[in-house]
Amino acid sequence: MGRSFESVRQGVNGIADRWARSGRALKREDQEYAKVIVELAKKHSCEAFVGCNDPLEAAVFSVLVELLKRQDVAESARRSDVDP
Repeated sequence: MGRSFESVRQGVNGIADRWARSGRALKREDQEYAKVIVELAKKHSCEAFVGCNDPLEAAVFSVLVELLKRQDVAESARRSDVDP
């Protein structure tokens, strides 16, 4: 028999699909940001299964991890441009 409930990964993908539909309703200049958020939400959906039982929590956790990583890269690049 099959599963009677969806996995966290399936739940994250469902949330990301809803976010993608919502993103298409945004202004054109904001749609690209919505696409990035959808990609970031899906990025760690498999790993988030270990620590998160809630798909929304897993999606938000994934987005936050990726945003912090991008922030670190940007700050490192800025520092290397400033340091002689």
